[in-house]
Amino acid sequence: MLMIYRDEAAFAPGQTSGAHSGSYIAYADALKAAGVFVGGDRLQPSSTASTLRAGDGAPEILDGPYADTKEQFGGFYIIDVPDLDAALQWAARCPAVGQGAVEVRPMWVV
Repeated sequence: MLMIYRDEAAFAPGQTSGAHSGSYIAYADALKAAGVFVGGDRLQPSSTASTLRAGDGAPEILDGPYADTKEQFGGFYIIDVPDLDAALQWAARCPAVGQGAVEVRPMWVV
């Protein structure tokens, strides 16, 4: 899984497309053309998140993201590649590398 972290403040509230979208569309198209794309999507702003924590006998629901950080988890790609080296090569091509960070993490295969 390629997890994208970027500073949400760089984007206008409610923006669903724009200058940044083209590079992500091209990247997704390249993943699909290579036959490694499994899924992925952009997430709504972290201000729309709810976080649950253990409370006194019942979960406590908090408004907002899990952590207050400079960069927020903004989207993901799930890819099917043979090994970590291939995943890192694809991650290096992701537009988010120049705008924030891309975390590469294997998923559990059940």
